[in-house]
Amino acid sequence: MVAEAAGVSLSTVSRILNGTAVVSAAKKQAVDEAIAALGFVPNPMARGLAGGRTLSIGVVTQAMDSPFYGAALRGIEDELDSVGYSPLFVSGHWDAKAEARCIEVLRSRRVDGIIVLTGRIADSALKATAKQLPLVVVGRQLKAPNLFCMHFDNFEGGRLATQHLTDLGHRRIAFISGHPEHPDAQDRFKGYKAGLQAAGIAFDPALVVPGEYHEVSGVLAVEQLLASRQQFTAIFCANDQMALGAALALHRRSLRVPDDVSLVGFDDLASSMYTIPPLSTVHQPAYELGRMASQAVLQLLAGQVPTLVLPAPRLIVRESSRRRPG
Repeated sequence: MVAEAAGVSLSTVSRILNGTAVVSAAKKQAVDEAIAALGFVPNPMARGLAGGRTLSIGVVTQAMDSPFYGAALRGIEDELDSVGYSPLFVSGHWDAKAEARCIEVLRSRRVDGIIVLTGRIADSALKATAKQLPLVVVGRQLKAPNLFCMHFDNFEGGRLATQHLTDLGHRRIAFISGHPEHPDAQDRFKGYKAGLQAAGIAFDPALVVPGEYHEVSGVLAVEQLLASRQQFTAIFCANDQMALGAALALHRRSLRVPDDVSLVGFDDLASSMYTIPPLSTVHQPAYELGRMASQAVLQLLAGQVPTLVLPAPRLIVRESSRRRPG
């Protein structure tokens, strides 16, 4: 009906819809007007079957309610939507078995490729999945056919945050870490220790408290630090969410940020510039990460080898950190 109304062949309409036709502006306009007049909507399942694909990409995230992962998922969705693909999101909740089940669910839905956002699933399981379909993994450093990894330099980010505080004269710098099994948490911890070493400051394990990357763990970590009676003038939190919790715990103890304690986070969430005071942090491009992960999986599907590289971490200095008094 579209072809008849536009006065062109069926193949021309198909190629215009697929974006592969080289036709005159007049023909394309005629097809667009016919589509609008008829209310025609392409059937993605039929198009997928014709091309041997479902036009869907599976995405294994960890927590859909996380502000960091939420931004990454939005980037994935925007990039895929621009080329006619749809994402299918599932959550692994930082559990290796759950992540493995997520991958099996996605494979049963016949997705064309999979994106895995960090997680704990074994490297061997990821390599096995890549033998079946294109796989992009964020937060790992693996090499295997049909698999592409995107790695953010968490070590450098941790070092930058710590150096910022040492440059301000702080020598007793507490660290609220992420889960010790997370590769990104391990690297941020190593960056913290490297920053101390570069400033000639001895590492003190009593100033390190584990966190769980959410706000409550930041509150509990600061309460633990204060209960231990350890002296500190600054806190570096392994993500912004824990920094928000840390700020609340300090406020409850009548400790002011940054007058009494300087505070630095990691991720640069959109909300971090609106906290009181605005949070100094390390910028990690969550939205851009999502878009680039989508670009990489589409390149794998096209038989190309992705060469995308995430931007280097950047320190964002705001009002939560200041020079140590005295």
